[in-house]
Amino acid sequence: MKAVPSYRDHVVGVETPIPLMNGTIAKAINFDNAATTPPFISVIQAIVNFSPWYSSIHRGTGCKSQFSSKLYEEAREEIAEFVRATGSSQTVIFVKNATEAINKLAYRLCDSQDHGVVLSSCMEHHSNDLPWREKYTVDYIDIDEQGRLSLRDLAAKLEQYQGRVKLVTVTGASNVTGYRNPIHQVAAMTHNYGAKILVDGAQLVPHTPFDMKPVSSPEHIDFLVFSAHKMYAPFGIGVLIGPKSAFEESCPDYKGGGTVDLVTHDFVRWAPPPQKEEAGTPNLMGVMALKESIRTLSSFGMDKIDRYETFLLYYALEKLRRIPDIELIGSHEHQNRVAIIPFNISGMPHGTTAAILSYEGGIAVRSGCFCAQPYVQRLLKIPPEEIHERIKDPHVPHPGLVRISFGLYNTREEIDTLAALLQHIVLHKKAYLDKYQAISPPIH
Repeated sequence: MKAVPSYRDHVVGVETPIPLMNGTIAKAINFDNAATTPPFISVIQAIVNFSPWYSSIHRGTGCKSQFSSKLYEEAREEIAEFVRATGSSQTVIFVKNATEAINKLAYRLCDSQDHGVVLSSCMEHHSNDLPWREKYTVDYIDIDEQGRLSLRDLAAKLEQYQGRVKLVTVTGASNVTGYRNPIHQVAAMTHNYGAKILVDGAQLVPHTPFDMKPVSSPEHIDFLVFSAHKMYAPFGIGVLIGPKSAFEESCPDYKGGGTVDLVTHDFVRWAPPPQKEEAGTPNLMGVMALKESIRTLSSFGMDKIDRYETFLLYYALEKLRRIPDIELIGSHEHQNRVAIIPFNISGMPHGTTAAILSYEGGIAVRSGCFCAQPYVQRLLKIPPEEIHERIKDPHVPHPGLVRISFGLYNTREEIDTLAALLQHIVLHKKAYLDKYQAISPPIH
């Protein structure tokens, strides 16, 4: 299978020259797409084209304001269609990113009379763990030896809590290993016990077709969050999709302009959702960017994007398996994964590997724990006593991994460049360690 030039031609900055440590210039290679992606050219152009019409929305009577309001509301419909959020009972709420979306939902679902139980998992990003801890009893669905979600443990915990579980919240795909969770199977199991499901779609929605399924289906996804900055529209917008009924009662977490219908000094009648949940002047430019990125992704075909990125994943795994001292983390298979590969070089700190790739080859990767420290600790089999030592002494270096993550614009040739440099690093490990010994690995 050959690279797809049409994808690459749609992305800003893929041919950017950057300086290397030896004084030469190389073409930047970005394998850090799980953190954020560059923008589509179409997204930048859409922002420029819309700029003359930019205005306040919802209450302005001017022509530009009415036009802006129309596009803003139409964007909700396009986003809902993109993830098959069908039915008038669903609402699309704009937020800054997936992290804010999860925090908002944690606030809105909280009942001061009965906090209930939230089942997270041992493979979650901190953003799908920490927001639940203060408001609910949180328990964690276990993982297997490869780091994949245990459906057996989910079933056991649903049975154990006997209807007390309010929400099961799982990632659609891990930002560490790329594993895709069987979200519709999890949804059916969850609904069988009267609970709802939230899917953190930040790593899944940009890479594969997503279907929330009808509300009447046992496999329906009740809540979905994702971020535009991971889908080629990095302009500060995210999405929370769920039933309107979840946001109709009680007051919103942020209060102010745009959230109310009627106010006196001793009375407030809140606006209906989604307006109730979008305090202040909205990020209209971010919404326009996301809308355009969805149109561009749809024009490519999400199934085709999925197949191409899976090809990149398979190709890279085959290359890395042949390099001595490369330690691939988790399953070496490429089935049921998005295009993410975590690894280490034996005897080399993860931060050092990442620095060498950047300074010597212009290759951007990420190192550390990727805001999923409990998961990485499990994958690396860090004993509890070692973790406790790090709790007592924050200066003790943290364990971690190197992560490469592909976007639709990456190519086989870029992977060849990565593999060649990794081979050279392994062959000349001592020299590289001496040269980069002052590099400290990041914690997060």
